[in-house]
Amino acid sequence: MSIKLEDYAELLEDLTPHTRDALDASWHEATKVFSPRGLDNYLKGVSAIRGLGRGDSLVETWIENAPRVAKEVGEDVVADLATASLMLASKTSGAVIELLLATAPTAANRLGDAQLFLNYLQFINTLIAQAPRGVRPMLDKLETLFQQLTLGGLRRWALWGAHAHRTNYEEQIRYFSLESKESIAMLQKERKGTLLVDVQRRINMYLRALWARDFFMRPTSGDFETREGYWPYIEDYLLHLPDAMDDYEGMSGLELYRATAAHCAAHVVETRQPISAESLNPMQMAVIGVIEDARVEALSIRRFPGLKQLWSKLHTATPELNKTAGDYLNRLARALLDDSYVDPDPWIAEGRMLFAAAQDKLDINHTSWEIGVQLAHSLSMKRLGFNPRSDLQSAIYRDDNRYFWEFEEFDFDKAVGAGYESTKQVRKNVNVMEMANEVEVEGAGDDAEEIWVLSTELFPYEDMGISWNEMEGKEPVSEPFHYSEWDYQIQLERPAWATVLEKRAKVGDLQVIDDIAAKYKREIHRMKFLLDAMQPQGVQRIRKLEDGDEIDINAAIASFIDIRLGNQPDPRIMMRSVRKTRDFSILVLLDLSESTNETVQGQEYSVRELTQQACVLLADAINKVGDPFAIHGFCSDGRHDVEYYRFKDFDQHWDETPKAKLAGMTGQLSTRMGAAVRHAGHYLKLQRSAKKLLIVITDGEPADIDVRDPQYLRMDTKKAVEEVARDGVMTYCMSLDPRADNYVSRIFGQNNFMVVDHVQRLPEKLPLLYAGLTR
Repeated sequence: MSIKLEDYAELLEDLTPHTRDALDASWHEATKVFSPRGLDNYLKGVSAIRGLGRGDSLVETWIENAPRVAKEVGEDVVADLATASLMLASKTSGAVIELLLATAPTAANRLGDAQLFLNYLQFINTLIAQAPRGVRPMLDKLETLFQQLTLGGLRRWALWGAHAHRTNYEEQIRYFSLESKESIAMLQKERKGTLLVDVQRRINMYLRALWARDFFMRPTSGDFETREGYWPYIEDYLLHLPDAMDDYEGMSGLELYRATAAHCAAHVVETRQPISAESLNPMQMAVIGVIEDARVEALSIRRFPGLKQLWSKLHTATPELNKTAGDYLNRLARALLDDSYVDPDPWIAEGRMLFAAAQDKLDINHTSWEIGVQLAHSLSMKRLGFNPRSDLQSAIYRDDNRYFWEFEEFDFDKAVGAGYESTKQVRKNVNVMEMANEVEVEGAGDDAEEIWVLSTELFPYEDMGISWNEMEGKEPVSEPFHYSEWDYQIQLERPAWATVLEKRAKVGDLQVIDDIAAKYKREIHRMKFLLDAMQPQGVQRIRKLEDGDEIDINAAIASFIDIRLGNQPDPRIMMRSVRKTRDFSILVLLDLSESTNETVQGQEYSVRELTQQACVLLADAINKVGDPFAIHGFCSDGRHDVEYYRFKDFDQHWDETPKAKLAGMTGQLSTRMGAAVRHAGHYLKLQRSAKKLLIVITDGEPADIDVRDPQYLRMDTKKAVEEVARDGVMTYCMSLDPRADNYVSRIFGQNNFMVVDHVQRLPEKLPLLYAGLTR
C-alpha cells in the first residue's frame, strides 16, 4: 500500500509547526528511499523521538538523517537506529543522541553494510557505559576516524582510551578529541593500510572491465580483539571482502583487493553447477577446493593472462614446508598456478599431471571432484593427519570456498542477477469483467507485485459519469521504456538504466491557444509568403538545359531563328520535368522542468508560456506546409521516472485535441535529457520519411536529482544524439540558457544549436529555424 502523511495525522499531531515543515520538506526524498513498511517505521520513529521531550532539534535531526542512513545501508537498520536512540536517552544527553543521529549517515557510508552498522550501534552503547564523556568528542571526529580505521580498529582504539582514562575525565576528553599523544599513537597502531570503502568503486570498475557485468561487494569486519579479518567468502552470490587490507609482501592493499575480488568473481562466473559434498571427508573437500580454485583461475587466465602474475605473487609455499597436510595443499596450489615453480615431491607432480591432462574438461567442475578425490587418497598415504581448523590455504586472496558446495539449491540465474532487486512488478492486460471483480482489492498499492491494465477507462455500476481513474486520482501510465545510459567515467553503457514512463497530457483551456494566435497575428501574416514558397509545387518544368529529357520547342525555334540570321544559337534547347516534393518528419521535444516556470527577465510571462507560444506558431507553420510533425515534452524525477508527454503525434491532425493538450502543459521536476532524446528518436525511427528532424527546446543543461556530476548527463545526452543520428535523425537544439555556449556545442555539434539571446523573440525565431532546416 502507499503511505501518505495525512494517514499519520494523529501520530504526528504533537509536532511543532517548524518540525512539521521539516518533515514536509524531507517527505519527498523519504518516499524515494523507503518502502511503505520503511516509511511506517520512519514516521513512528519521529513520534517516538518526539516523545523523549529533548527538543525540536533532535526530532528534526532524525527527520533529515534517517533517509540518508537507509539510502546507504538499507531501510531495515532504521528501526534499530531509533531503538538505539531511545535506549541512550536514559544514559546520556539529548545533544549526544542528536550528534549520534547527525553522524549516522557518515558511519553508514563508511561501513557500507547493514550488519556492520548494527555492530557500530552496539559499540556506541558499550562505550557510553565505559566512557560517557568521550562519546561526544569522538562523534565530532567520526569522519576523520573512519577515514583511517575499520570498525574493529575504532573499537580497540576507543576501549583503550576508556580503560586508560577511566577516572581522569579531562584526559578522556582530550583522548577522544585526538588531542593527546596517546590518542595519536593508538590511532597509528590500529590504522589499516587500505579501506574497502575507499577503493570499492575502483574494484567494481575493474571487475566490470574484465567480465562485462556487475558484481556486488560487501565489507566484512574481522574479529574485534585479534585484528584478524575473516576470509573472503561468497554468500547469496555477493562477494564479502575484508573491510581493510594491509600491504603484503610489497603488494599494495589496492592490488590485494584486486586479486581477491578477481578470484571471487572467477568463482561466480565459472561455476555453473555446485559440487556435491555427499560422502566426502574433510580432507577430500580441502583437496577438491584447491583443484576448484585452480580450475576457475585457469579459465580466467585463458581470457586475461595478466591475472596469472597478479595471483602468483601471493603464493609463497616452498618444498621445505612438509610437516602438515596444509603445507602440501599450499604447495599444490602454487604448483598448479605457477609453471616456473619447481617441487620434487611425487604427490605435487601427480597433481600437476592430472590437472594438465584435464585441460580440455575444465569447463565442467566435476573435473575438480575427480582429481581431488584421487589426490586426497594419495595424500592420505603420507600419514600426516588432517585438521580442518589449521590445515588451510595460506594465499590470503583466496576465499573459503563455501560458494560451490551443494549444501542448498544452487540457482545460476540468481547468481547472475545477484545484488539487483529481486521483485519485479508485472503488468497484465485484463478484460472488463476481471477488472470489475478486483477493483476494490484491499491493500493494493504502488508496491503491488502485479498491476492489471484495462485498455479503456472503467466506470462504476452507478451511472455517475465519472470513471474510477478520475475518482482515484491516479494518472494512467504506459508500459515502462528502458534505455541505456552512457557513463563517461568508465566508458561503458549502463544497460536499462533509465526508465521512461509516458503519461497522459492534461487538457487546458483552448482560449489560451486562440489568444496566442491573435497576439502573433502580424508575425503569422509576415511568414505567409515564406511558407507558401516552402509548399511542394508538384511537377515543375526546368527549361534551358543542354542535357534534358525532352526538347523545349520554344527554345529550339529561337535557336533556328538565330541560325538563319547568322547569330550564335543558344545550345540550351532541352528541358526536364521534376517532381518537387517534401519528405520530412519533425518532432519538437520540449523541456518541461521546474525551471521553465520562472518568469522571463523584464516580462510578466514565464519561459513555459513563451515556449507554448512558440510551439503554437511553429505548429501552424508546419501544418500549413504539410510536413508530418509531433510535439512531445519531458521532465524527470530520477533515473526511474522520466516522464514523457505526447501533446501531438505524427498521425494526429492539428485540431482542438492537441491544442487543448498544449494549453494544459506544466513545468515540474528535472531534465534527464538523454533518455528523452532516445525515446523521441524511437518515434522518429518509426516514420518512413527520408529526412527526420528532432528539435529540442530547453532552458538549461541536463540535470537530475540523483546525479551530482554535471558532466555525466551532458555526456550521456551527447551519446544519445549520436545514437539517434545513426538512425538518420538530425538533432538541433534551441537553448534559452545564456550560458549554453559553454556546453551545448559539445552535446549537439558545432552547427546544430542556437542560443536565443533575447528569449522573448523565441516565437518568431522558431518557425524561421524550421524553414531554414527543412529547405
